[in-house]
Amino acid sequence: MYIKLYSDAAERPQTQASSAGILMIVDHKQYQVKRLLTATDNHEAEFQACILAFSTLTAKLTRAELATTVVNYYTDSKIVSDSLHKNYAKHYQHYVDQIHQLQAPFSLVFVNWIPEQQNKGAHQLALQALHHSERK
Repeated sequence: MYIKLYSDAAERPQTQASSAGILMIVDHKQYQVKRLLTATDNHEAEFQACILAFSTLTAKLTRAELATTVVNYYTDSKIVSDSLHKNYAKHYQHYVDQIHQLQAPFSLVFVNWIPEQQNKGAHQLALQALHHSERK
C-alpha cells in the first residue's frame, strides 16, 4: 500500500493556542483530521502534528498492512524534516524518538519538506481547529 501523509500546525501566540491539521490519502480516499494541541511554541506544535499524523495513520491500519505500507510524509516544517533526517533535534529529541518509533512498523517512510503553498490542505485543517476553539 502507498500512502501520502501531510501535517501542519498553526498557533495563535496571543491565546497560546495551537492546533494540527492532518491530510491522509489512502487508496485514492482522503481522510482529514484537525485537533487542538498542547504545544507552547510553533516548533513543538509541528512535532506534535507529525506525531498525531503517524498515530492516526497507524490506528487506521492492521499490523499486516503496516508492514507492507510505504508512506510519503510531507511537512512544511524545516525543523521537523531536518531533525527526522538527522535523527537529532537539540530541544525536541524526545519528539524525534517518538516519531521514529511510530514510523518503525511501516515498510518504508520518506520524509519530504515542501513549501507552505504545497501544504494548504493540512494548513487549512489546522486553522479550522484553531478557529473552532476560539468560537467556544
